[in-house]
Amino acid sequence: FGIAADENFVITTTNRKEITEDNFSELVQDGVTLYLLQSVDQTLLSATKERIDFLPHYDTLVKSGMYEYYASEGQNPLPFALAELIDNSLSATSRNTGIRSIQIKLLFDDSHGKPAVAVVDNGRGMTSKQLNNWAVYRLSKFTRQGDFESDHSGYVRPLPVPRSLNSDISYFGVGGKQAVFFVGQSARMISKPADSQDVHELVLSKEDF
Repeated sequence: FGIAADENFVITTTNRKEITEDNFSELVQDGVTLYLLQSVDQTLLSATKERIDFLPHYDTLVKSGMYEYYASEGQNPLPFALAELIDNSLSATSRNTGIRSIQIKLLFDDSHGKPAVAVVDNGRGMTSKQLNNWAVYRLSKFTRQGDFESDHSGYVRPLPVPRSLNSDISYFGVGGKQAVFFVGQSARMISKPADSQDVHELVLSKEDF
């Protein structure tokens, strides 16, 4: 790597967790992306790219964009799809100490290639691991098992109240990806964790599946 004998360096995960003798076997696994830095908080000189490989649940292929809970006749699915996307923002901003800001934007210009729906919030953001795991289908945010780092980590489920913007409007915890593929052909998630200088971006499309 061209490191001088008297030069200090650290090896970290994309979440800026330093690799040590104690956590090596836990953090260093096949396919993991690592940073070689002068310090844990060093600013990256350029963007890095990581390909995520996982085996999608078969429902991802056969039910993308299909909602079990509005399949009955007479239901308008678009509000449910938007509600799922807003629910992600409600979860992300649930512990904000200041103003909770959630914006829904309908973009019809050519700057994004095609018309797009954008949901923007000022929540706590997701780490690269949480963003990667968001792509995995059929893993409810309330039934995560093992060391799965949920994109809803730290989220406190609200008390049972009539469904409103102060409650948990997600029905199954899997609707975010279904909502995306109902509304469009691809998803772009951009997130910056509150305690990190890194900005993470995930692109997921039907073509990839």
